[in-house]
Amino acid sequence: MRSKLFVPGSRPELFAKAMASAADAVSFDLEDAVAAERKAEARACVAAMLDGLAPEHGKTVIVRVNPTDGRYFADDLAAIIRDGLDMVNIPKAETALQMRAVAAHLGEIEHARGIATPIRILANIETPRGLRLAAEIAAADPRIAGLQLGLGDLFEPHGIARTERETVRAIQLAMRLAAAEAGIPAYDGAFVNVGDPDGFRAEAAAARRLGYSGKSCIHPSQIALANDVFRPSAAEIAHARRVLAAAETQLAAGTGAFLLDGVMIDEPFIAQARAVIAQS
Repeated sequence: MRSKLFVPGSRPELFAKAMASAADAVSFDLEDAVAAERKAEARACVAAMLDGLAPEHGKTVIVRVNPTDGRYFADDLAAIIRDGLDMVNIPKAETALQMRAVAAHLGEIEHARGIATPIRILANIETPRGLRLAAEIAAADPRIAGLQLGLGDLFEPHGIARTERETVRAIQLAMRLAAAEAGIPAYDGAFVNVGDPDGFRAEAAAARRLGYSGKSCIHPSQIALANDVFRPSAAEIAHARRVLAAAETQLAAGTGAFLLDGVMIDEPFIAQARAVIAQS
């Protein structure tokens, strides 16, 4: 998911446009973007949208529910767990036990409704405790399909400036390594200044250099930026192909490490080349 577009669950007039966009994924939000008095309405709108999805629509469909310890969570799951949903986005993930409980709850609803394909979990890392335990959260259950960074909730309540690049990079790296330990992707969070495309691109590019797989978008104008940043370049693809071609020859000859253009290549570099080709 190079790009994941957020859409308020209470704005059904935007649903079709979002699904027709160039975003790889669309996340229908029942949490922050929906006022308390409209939670039930938003659930109904998102459920109806899921029931009406056209086949082969080409999007990863996600719903961000309300926090697991709140009064809306159970009703959210009851409304949205159905065919057509790919992922549930869990805000403020904080423990492995919490994630296992969510996974078990999903399994119970799927079994009751005859849903054959397990719905995956995208876990938001957006609290100090969640960041500290991110590796445990990432490995909590096979349904966990990725970690997503949420800097607003992580920084703002504690007076941490979102504009300090060094601080942002440190948090990005910490979460990326937690996801890497579990072998799952990491996704960068939202960039709220919609009027600063250069800032969005710079932050997305920094995340990609740290191994992130994509970035959240809160406005359609950010989709093309994310898709461009997280798409392997022609030069990267060509280099990856050369690495794999050389590796095939060298490994067949029993060589575990070899030089290519004066640079040592061994298994970590070969694995990265495979990942680039898979993404391309």
